[in-house]
Amino acid sequence: MQSLNRNTWSHNATYQEKVVQFGEGNFLRAFVDWMVDVMNREAGFNGSVVVVQPLAQGLVDKLNEQDGLYTLFLQGMKDRVAVKEHSVINSVSRGINPYTDHSAYMALASSPELRFVVSNTTEAGITYDPNDKLEDQPQNSFPGKLTAFLYQRYLELQGHEDKGLIIIPCELIDHNGDKLKKIVLQYSTLWNLEQEFVDWVEKCNTFCSSLVDRIVPGYPKDSIAEITEELGYEDGLVVVGEQFHLWVIEGPQWIKGEFPAEAAGLNVLIVDDMAPYRTRKVRILNGAHTGMMPVAYLYGLNTVGESIDHEVVGKYVREMLEQEIIPTLDLPREELESFAEAVIERFRNPFVQHYLMSISLNSISKFKTRNLPSLLEYVNRTSEIPSKLAFSLAALMMFYQGKRGEETYQVSDDAPNLEFYQALWGSWDGSMIGLEQVVMSALGNKAHWDTDLNIVPGLSHSVLKYVVNINQLGMEEALQLLMQE
Repeated sequence: MQSLNRNTWSHNATYQEKVVQFGEGNFLRAFVDWMVDVMNREAGFNGSVVVVQPLAQGLVDKLNEQDGLYTLFLQGMKDRVAVKEHSVINSVSRGINPYTDHSAYMALASSPELRFVVSNTTEAGITYDPNDKLEDQPQNSFPGKLTAFLYQRYLELQGHEDKGLIIIPCELIDHNGDKLKKIVLQYSTLWNLEQEFVDWVEKCNTFCSSLVDRIVPGYPKDSIAEITEELGYEDGLVVVGEQFHLWVIEGPQWIKGEFPAEAAGLNVLIVDDMAPYRTRKVRILNGAHTGMMPVAYLYGLNTVGESIDHEVVGKYVREMLEQEIIPTLDLPREELESFAEAVIERFRNPFVQHYLMSISLNSISKFKTRNLPSLLEYVNRTSEIPSKLAFSLAALMMFYQGKRGEETYQVSDDAPNLEFYQALWGSWDGSMIGLEQVVMSALGNKAHWDTDLNIVPGLSHSVLKYVVNINQLGMEEALQLLMQE
């Protein structure tokens, strides 16, 4: 069987090299490179991606063997219908390994057609390494490599104002663009680079923070034999992603003219402030996961999909979103409801088995960052306790017992959290007064919540009521009582 490359694939097209991409992994290939491919076909972007391998070991050699081509499978819910489709991505022109071909990396810096830098070097990638030197070939850190790249471009193109780059990191850290720029300027100082270069970085290059959202399971090793038979060719770089995608880029509106994602029908937003969108994702998507997990698991369910499709549990999650989380957010209601509906569709993805126990890791800190802000803001705006969120908090306390009926399970969390709940439940004498002490102690743990939640008017009363119901009646009946309130 033939391998995928430009000799065996007949739909070749070549474009200007407009994007340099640090990272060759599954996510960028199923997200940014796919978007460039769509923009080329739908909006006349006429741009290709040069992939730079950020570590000594990577996939660039394999990418070059396939002439930058690979197959992307998108599978999931699309307009409420389960859709599985695939296409060959033709947006990558070549890959460069700066560890083995540093001259090609430096030569790329002087290319006048380059306009964008994107990256995904993991959350640990945007770090400062004081041991990096300008003369290193290459530098150890990604920001070090980028600084040397920008300096080479500045020198070769004589600091022309229109030869700066639009730099959009995709690493999952807050203010990723701001942090990357700060480290680039740190290297400029460490390496004693001229002030004119610093001014060029500041004035002629645009660093954008961004938020990315697409689940990318990656290479389908368990089904690659069937996929190869279906495709009719061998592809060592097959990547699988979900249908949903979102890229929020914090930057000037003029970027739309150079990066025509909106014109290509892509879900890319260029905004002045991405904070509301990050909050939206954390509160709605991540908050729904965390709020659902202990309730659904103690109910007897095991996956996100079966939970959201369950008559009672699914209704609970939707009402928690609609009635208690969305009202605490400041984006337009219609926009929030549309995002929440997309989240529900993603949870229903029949191609992904997302186990509740896999998302239960570190649930205390997750509830604190994802759900507690919604709970407290709801109280602040209405002076009432949000019953679904309070019930979820009660279920979380019960979850840390490690018991589901006659079954025991291992809770995964940091040792201090596990030790706290082990001691708390271990000391309970089975009495109602003892159960009240358990709830009061859990709510009052400032190490968990950074505050004593017992001071929130009515919260301890509500949580205790739900803990008692779950303990005495079981999750199924306790949840039914909640939904009848």
